[in-house]
Amino acid sequence: MSDRMHSITVDAARDLLHTWVAGEALRTHCEGVAACMAAYARRLAPDEVDRWTVAGLLHDLDYERHPTPAEHPMTAVAHLRSRGDVDAEILDAIMGHAGYTGTPRTTPMATMLFAVDELSGFITACARVRPGRFDGLEPASVRKKLRDRAFAAGVSRADVAAGCAEVAQAFGIDEESHLRACIVALREAAPRLFMPAGAPAAQASTQDTGR
Repeated sequence: MSDRMHSITVDAARDLLHTWVAGEALRTHCEGVAACMAAYARRLAPDEVDRWTVAGLLHDLDYERHPTPAEHPMTAVAHLRSRGDVDAEILDAIMGHAGYTGTPRTTPMATMLFAVDELSGFITACARVRPGRFDGLEPASVRKKLRDRAFAAGVSRADVAAGCAEVAQAFGIDEESHLRACIVALREAAPRLFMPAGAPAAQASTQDTGR
């Protein structure tokens, strides 16, 4: 527990993200994941909101520079470990969000980071093509878009499904509730997602998730 006392702050994590990531799409994705993580932390781990937020902000830190499975997220984790201000639980969660690393998701933080990663990007893509953005967006609409394989085709439907299943098993949160919780979190974080109210909708593409 002692290393958590010296953990990187949310502001420092955001500064680090901006140092490593130049693209707006990936920054937006990380902000969306962080928003969902913070919302769930307030519910599941109220003393850990900042740490869960940091995990969301930094989970794709190296993706722009090192996007291959041979490099991501190992490059970021190695850098964060060398800093000495990011604790082991956050590092393990970042490793675990990429299933191909083989890192088991054994903590609530790790389980939730995986469960909101692809999903938050997909929900944001759904909102981008709606005049009201997140306003009025319902889980049923998200599920319908998930069945359209041409929409935000870069999102792994398998990972979304697996994340929903893990959340249900670990926390007893069903798919409907999980989708709604992420929609609400993203709606509240809309100013950080470069989606001010009433802004024109953009055409969805495989880039909408930033991944």
